[in-house]
Amino acid sequence: MIKPTLLEDVIHMKHGAGGRAMRALIEGVFLEGVEGGEAALMDDGAAIPFGDQWLVVTTDAHVIKPIFFPGGDIGRLAVSGVVNDLAMMGATEVLALTSSVILEEGFPIELLRRVKASMHATSREASAPVLTGDTKVMGRGEVDGIVMSTSGLGVARRVVRDAGLKLGDAIVINGTIGDHGLAVMSVRHALGLEGALCSDVAPLNGLVRAALEAGGEAVHAMKDPTRGGVTSALAEMAEKAGVSVVLDESTLPMSDAARAAADLLGVDPLGVANEGKALFGVAPDALDRVLAAMRAHPLGARATCIGKVVDGARGTLLLDTGFGHRRLFERDGEPLPRIC
Repeated sequence: MIKPTLLEDVIHMKHGAGGRAMRALIEGVFLEGVEGGEAALMDDGAAIPFGDQWLVVTTDAHVIKPIFFPGGDIGRLAVSGVVNDLAMMGATEVLALTSSVILEEGFPIELLRRVKASMHATSREASAPVLTGDTKVMGRGEVDGIVMSTSGLGVARRVVRDAGLKLGDAIVINGTIGDHGLAVMSVRHALGLEGALCSDVAPLNGLVRAALEAGGEAVHAMKDPTRGGVTSALAEMAEKAGVSVVLDESTLPMSDAARAAADLLGVDPLGVANEGKALFGVAPDALDRVLAAMRAHPLGARATCIGKVVDGARGTLLLDTGFGHRRLFERDGEPLPRIC
């Protein structure tokens, strides 16, 4: 995979969509002049030595439209997104969250109460208390309804990097792909699939804790396939590790509703955002243990091995269709903006 290069002089929507364009923006602006350190790793957070453990810190912002969607809302998303970023680095024990909310003048108080209630319920679900925050109000038309930013602190006994894939590793996902992005797209495009299609947004720290306890050091890498979907996440993981990944198309878990929505919209579900899924790179001798532990958790009942890490061109992602291999290319950005 060729390293993305920042070519534009102004910001476009694709620069916030999780694909090659966003990484080019981060590397070409925010990391310009940065040498080494946690930021340069472009992982899900930063890890700081903390006694015999690690303190992991991360931050995330959410601008989804609509703010309420089948299966969730911006409040549940704001908590789950940060909890999951911590978990992807091994920090499944959350110490605290912070929350900043920017509101547009005229935003209904009743909707704000609903968002707050959802945040509270999700933080209890994840045992991740929101301890402090900030609120700002902008004029009408200066911000679209509500924008949320959440930060989190967690503790990890071992830091798991998304760059840790090793040759021979199995690629595991904890369930069906594309549910979140396709549910939001379905509402926005009025496809009438909302009854069957729901976002997967959920805090994954309990599931990840179970996988790590079962697999230990054999869990080599983790990443949540949010913006840019499975394709973007695995392409980045493979690029960082200097390996190739082959996916088995016949094993890709997908709901009938999500498949129908993808067909109607003409999008590849592998490139669509997920908010309750995680990708794991697992050594083959630990695969059965990790799958069993994940399938015993409510958020991992459909956990599946979907591919393997192979020796090949750095960052290459291939799909085994049963009739041959097709190369998957990372998009510049998410097919629909403001998805999370």
